[in-house]
Amino acid sequence: MVERYARKEMAEKWTMQAKYQAWLDVEIAAVKAWHKLGLVPKEDMEKIVKNAKFDIKRIEEIEKETKHDVIAFLTSVAESLGEESRWVHYGMTSSDTIDTAVALQMRESLKLIIEDVKMVMETIKKRAYEHKMTLMVGRSHGIHGEPITFGLVLAIWYDEFKRHLKNLEETLEVINVGKASGAMGNFAHAPIELEEYVCEELGLKPVPASNQVVQRDRYARLFTTMALVASTIEKIAVNIRHFQRTEVYEAEEYFSKGQKGSSAMPHKRNPVLSENLTGLARQIRSMAIPALENVVLWHERDISHSSVERFILPDGFITLDFALHRLNNVLANLVVYPKNMMKNLNLTGGLVFSQRVLLELPKKGVSREDAYKIVQRNAMKVWEEIQEGHPPLNEKGESLFLQYLLEDKELREKMSDDEIRECFDYSYYTKNVDKIFDRVFK
Repeated sequence: MVERYARKEMAEKWTMQAKYQAWLDVEIAAVKAWHKLGLVPKEDMEKIVKNAKFDIKRIEEIEKETKHDVIAFLTSVAESLGEESRWVHYGMTSSDTIDTAVALQMRESLKLIIEDVKMVMETIKKRAYEHKMTLMVGRSHGIHGEPITFGLVLAIWYDEFKRHLKNLEETLEVINVGKASGAMGNFAHAPIELEEYVCEELGLKPVPASNQVVQRDRYARLFTTMALVASTIEKIAVNIRHFQRTEVYEAEEYFSKGQKGSSAMPHKRNPVLSENLTGLARQIRSMAIPALENVVLWHERDISHSSVERFILPDGFITLDFALHRLNNVLANLVVYPKNMMKNLNLTGGLVFSQRVLLELPKKGVSREDAYKIVQRNAMKVWEEIQEGHPPLNEKGESLFLQYLLEDKELREKMSDDEIRECFDYSYYTKNVDKIFDRVFK
């Protein structure tokens, strides 16, 4: 865990104290279950529930000798009890304790991630309505395409997070399981009812079948879902980094008073938070592969998954939680420049209206092939002017593309001046924004 990228609310769920407390919660739940089944006397059960505790330093001391963390933990717990300690971990194997306890940690951590996603979605929704009709140019291959609105860009981000939210909520059900089926998962030393009682006590579902471990496809589902969330975080971050480029400058991260952008160049205002999010997303995604590889264990189990999970479980949750809060901060405080968006929209001298003209010509009896030739040859003239550094508007203040179209004799035979000019109407491209918003947000 890198403390720089850890929020207290999530980090506390993955401390050694939290880990061993979860183990103890499972062991106590098992003792209660054995009492229900008639094995553990009430007096012993009550003593264990009241007095059982652990000492982290003592566990570390014992583990140096035993080379086994669960045994070290159980020995430490036994030292806090009397003869009743014989019932702790009765009929259980290490993975009964560990996997069930980890489920408790994952459940509470994933609930926090779900709340984080809801927070981000609310922020995106607010900014989307704010810029619902803020015109900007849409780009494909990085090249100007047609007019859109910044609100539509945000609506897409919201819709993507809506899918992530659904996946996260479904994943919560997948990982919210426990086991107490014993060493090979055959319930040879404990009845199935024990597992049912333990899981009920802890708010988990019993796995329908297990061997020595809870199957790791559940964990892989978790990490692939988290990786998808991380990819959307990076998608947004990369777009913001592009918007903040000097040549674009349509939006930028909030630059606070006293903030510095460069040790050498005092003028710099850099998208450092978005760049950081790109890095964090890479780190989160990198955890999906080992999680997938952990699905493959030898026979009823080995421990090749264990060392991996000691890294990816705490670091995955902690990093994603931090990234979502950082993204929310970036979006909530994002400074948007509508005038620059409009300036860039006009940068190519009206070329963004080319398809509109193209689609009008077939209505006049012109083949699509001929229509494409007419529009393209005039568009290429504009590109040539732009290459020479000429302004996108002519002396009359009209776009170059409109000028060339009005001068094209073949086009004028099919379309009047007013019909051509009508194609240069921005409202044509925003007429369905309300309907799109209704589909996304309602």
